[in-house]
Amino acid sequence: MEHQINEEIRDKEVRLIGADGEQLGIVSSREAQAMADEKELDLVKIAPQAQPPVCKIMDYGKYRFEQAKREKEARRNQHVVEIKEIRLTPNIDIGDFNVKTGRAINFLKEGNKVKVTVRFRGREVTHASLGHDLIRRFAETCKEYGTVDKPSKLEGRQMIMFMAPVKDKPMKDNKDAKTQSEESK
Repeated sequence: MEHQINEEIRDKEVRLIGADGEQLGIVSSREAQAMADEKELDLVKIAPQAQPPVCKIMDYGKYRFEQAKREKEARRNQHVVEIKEIRLTPNIDIGDFNVKTGRAINFLKEGNKVKVTVRFRGREVTHASLGHDLIRRFAETCKEYGTVDKPSKLEGRQMIMFMAPVKDKPMKDNKDAKTQSEESK
């Protein structure tokens, strides 16, 4: 959002806030600009929708720098949740099932959502109950690390379920715990 500054402000009257945050009352925009020039600062319209508009005397360059710094910090701290997919078949072997659940648990520990898909080939779709049982068993195995976000649903030749990570567990602390245990050896 771009602010109107100095001579761009064409309103007759503005509600003025001083550089130190004090209310200076309603003054003409010319008078407010003169006060800002006197202090060698900028007059910035911060609330154009107010009646009369609110302007503040401040160092606009410093304000923009601080705002950009806050936005950059917010972007750095945000974690983008990805959706990772695990594909299963109704007649999966126990070893393969354990590998797939292990991968799903790792994804959930990292804070990502997991999409579990059971693909039916040929006439397997007639035995959809096998898929429901498989997905239920998968969710039961991963319940310590994730919760079922959307329950299983048959769509065409595949059954889909979404799992979300458990919120109260620390997600990325597992890596730190591993490095600490290795250092203590």
